[in-house]
Order: sequence, then C-alpha cells, then structure tokens
Amino acid sequence: MALRIDTFNASKKIIWQMVSIDTFRKLALSFPEATEEPHFEKTSFRVKKKIFATYDDINKTACIKLSEINQDVFASADRTIIYPVDNKWGKQGWTIIEMKKVRKELFIDALTTAYCVVAPKKLSEQIKPNVNE
Repeated sequence: MALRIDTFNASKKIIWQMVSIDTFRKLALSFPEATEEPHFEKTSFRVKKKIFATYDDINKTACIKLSEINQDVFASADRTIIYPVDNKWGKQGWTIIEMKKVRKELFIDALTTAYCVVAPKKLSEQIKPNVNE
C-alpha cells in the first residue's frame, strides 16, 4: 500500500495498489521447485504437480489452498478481501483473494502459507522452519 499526502487540501489519501500478476508470479516462482502451468482459463502455480495457487486474470482474483484453520485466520482479516470458495472446494481450504483490494504484505503471507500447506515438508521447511509440527 502506498500513502500519498495531498498537500493542496492537506487530506490524507490511501492509494491501494493491486497485487499484479507479475508480483504474484515472481513470488510464487521464488518458492523451491514451484512451477507455472495453465489450469483451464487460469494460471496455476504448483509444487510437485500439486496446485497451491491460481490466478484469474479476468476477475483479478487469486485462489489459494489453505488449511481450514489458516483459511479462517486469513479471512478474519477482512472477509470482503479473503474468503472461502463458495462450494465444497471452500470447505477443503480453497480461498479467494481479491487482488484489487488485498495489501501486498497480507498477500505475501497468505501465498507463502498456501505453498507450505501443499509442499512436501522438506520444501516447506526451507520457507518456514517447523511449519508442519
């Protein structure tokens, strides 16, 4: 999030900067053994052939795989920005992120968590030591 101060009327305006697909891609592919592959009309990011995130360019949303507990924690930040998929996939931890609204720091934390949920323990520990204990 960038903060701009308008000196003409001295009011503070918060300018939200959407997390772009380029930022998403750069972060997702920075994880060990992560790959990018098409997934229907979306872009998917995988580790060991398992999807940990997708990007929908039309709707400007990400969908990430979280545990039920992590899904609840992230959604509690703001349920208009991060929320479960509205079907059986959501009950399995698949979570939508509104890319036009999410703060970059929150997105980074959520995507990192998604990677660690899906990745084998050996790989996830390179990102977050003791994550699976």
